[in-house]
Amino acid sequence: MNDFALRPAGGSAARPSVIQLVFREKGALYAAYIPLFSEGGLFVPTTREYRLGEDVYLLLTLPDDPQRYPVAGRVAWVTPANSSGGRTQGVGVRFPVDEKTRALRMRIEEMLGTAIQSSKPTQTI
Repeated sequence: MNDFALRPAGGSAARPSVIQLVFREKGALYAAYIPLFSEGGLFVPTTREYRLGEDVYLLLTLPDDPQRYPVAGRVAWVTPANSSGGRTQGVGVRFPVDEKTRALRMRIEEMLGTAIQSSKPTQTI
């Protein structure tokens, strides 16, 4: 069951990679959202190799929201292939500290509501 879509939109070593991240269901957004980062962040499943601190540009679409949100984030952790516990390979992207992203974080947290406090497992730390 595919409840979100991930499409690389190109990139090179000179520029941050661009990833279109489309969440179709709130459950997928819950599984990817990282409330432990004070600025907010998202887990991005990917087989591409990233380094800590690397810039990543996300084009984010939330469930039932036609708007695309651009986020210039940074890789804050890496889950490598074949990680213990069957964790999905990918990266945790920390949101930047700015007003636009603060509004996005509030939108995500409003959308998730009380689910954000759930003990249900996620793809994040």
